[in-house]
This record gives sequence, C-alpha cells and structure tokens, in this order.
Amino acid sequence: MATKKAAESTLYHLSPKGFWKKFRDVTAVNPEISSGLPLPSIHRFPPPGSRPEKYSTPATKASDIAQNSYWKRDVRRAYPQLSVVTQAELSSLLIEHSTPQSVAAPSEDKKDVPADAPQPVDLSVAISSITQKQKVYSLAKLPPTLPIPRKRWVPELAPNAPHDPHGYFPMLLYK
Repeated sequence: MATKKAAESTLYHLSPKGFWKKFRDVTAVNPEISSGLPLPSIHRFPPPGSRPEKYSTPATKASDIAQNSYWKRDVRRAYPQLSVVTQAELSSLLIEHSTPQSVAAPSEDKKDVPADAPQPVDLSVAISSITQKQKVYSLAKLPPTLPIPRKRWVPELAPNAPHDPHGYFPMLLYK
C-alpha cells in the first residue's frame, strides 16, 4: 500500500530557538504550524546582497543630464500643439481641391518645372467660385454631420392614454 506523501512544514522555514521556542510551545494554539518565514540560505540562491560586484546603472540617453532637460520629460506640459489655417490658405486649398486632379502619363524626359505659388484669394470669392461651378450639396448629397453614439430622437405621436372621452385631457404622448 502506498503511503501518503506530504511536505514537511518546518523543513524550509525559520523556527525559534531557546527561550522563544519554549515560549512559543506554551502560548501557541498549534505549535506544529511553521512560522512561514523561508530560510534565506535555501529559498534564494544566491542570497540578496551576497554578490561581490556592485550594481551599475546602464548608461542611456536619459541618464545624460545635458541631453535630458526637464521640460522634455515633464508630461504635465505636453499640451496638444495648435495649428492655424489662415483664410488665404483655406481659400487656396478649397480652390485646389474643388476640381478632380488628373495625373499625367509618365514620360521619358524629366523636366524640372517649378510649381507656381497660388495667388492669395479672398475666402468669400473662393467659396462663391466653387459653388457657381457645381452644386455642392443637394438632397442626395447632404453635408457631413457630427457622429453621435446613438440614434437621433425623432418625436412621433403615440396613442393617447386612457381617459374619459368627454373630459378635458390636454396631454399628448410622444414616442
């Protein structure tokens, strides 16, 4: 018949010695229970602090004081950077992107053609020129709307609540 194997509860744990062992035997409810403190010489090998060499922090760019300014690592000042688009830039972008771009066929000879800088145009003139060429929005092509996480509520009349047909009932119910 096989014997039941169990771990020795006090084999790898510290136990008191001398006076404190006798004191524990007298005062403990169950003196056979281990202290739960592992023996450092057996539990961790090599024990912490026993190695002769000293730890040295590896050199990184962050450890160089001259290259690691406080303002670069201060996350409280990591504000989003603002960008500004002037009316002249917006009008040139609107005019440039209002017509579909055509790509020229590749040719053998390469010519360096300097790009002409677009002339600044007033924004109202740019918008009126775009809307005169083509209708921007129609019933089939509506302007974009902001995305919302739920369906927009459209009020619909619901059946009336039960009430006296000859009494005054100034309430309408909506779904």
